[in-house]
Amino acid sequence: MKKTTISFGLVSIPVNINPLIKNNDISFNQLHKKCLSRIKYIKYCPHCKKEVKQPDIIRGYEYKKDDYVTLTNEEFNNLKSEDEKVIDIVGFINLKEIDAIYLEKSYVVSPPSKSKAYSLFKAALEKTGKVALAKTIIGTKFYYVILRISNNNLIMNTLYFSKEVIIPDEASEVKFSKQELDLAISLINNLKTKFKPEELKDEYYEKVKEAIDNKLDGKKIKKPKVKQEKNIRDLMTALEMSLKNV
Repeated sequence: MKKTTISFGLVSIPVNINPLIKNNDISFNQLHKKCLSRIKYIKYCPHCKKEVKQPDIIRGYEYKKDDYVTLTNEEFNNLKSEDEKVIDIVGFINLKEIDAIYLEKSYVVSPPSKSKAYSLFKAALEKTGKVALAKTIIGTKFYYVILRISNNNLIMNTLYFSKEVIIPDEASEVKFSKQELDLAISLINNLKTKFKPEELKDEYYEKVKEAIDNKLDGKKIKKPKVKQEKNIRDLMTALEMSLKNV
């Protein structure tokens, strides 16, 4: 949890931000195969030929091969201005203006106690249908973020900068027939569904968990059967057969 403040004009709204996403991966430790002891990672200086403790480690930026400019923790912290420690709103936009590829991490933004300013801000966002574009620092990194309403909660999404998003060149188009397009549209319409995240299961997680349980019970882990995919080269035939199997 991080305590911060939303700066909305001359209004300051104290809030807490908490990560919305929980890592669902099953973590494994690296062990020595011979004795099953955990492997340790040692920070080692090859020049001095010795282990280095954290207080003796500083940041270094390699501006040319093997030449570094260094920054101490104090110097690095001095780069942060006080106004960047708040969530400073710079404007309001429509959510549809933001392509989903720019959304990074999600946080829940909540007041530490009952707050009229917080409730008013949420209601104003909902009434206008806008999202707030703001800037802040999380950890040591500067971000632009958006504040939006989702399921009556105030959600903050960090944004990637345009330089971080690698958009590939548009692929050259290949001509297709109207009949092929009609079949593709029919297949899409036949496969229409509703987005229900609670029904989306992490199949790989469940396989790994089952494998661990089987190992604990002394059972062998069997390789799953691979579905035999039909190799249909003709696009029209593949579309027609797909529709029949829906």
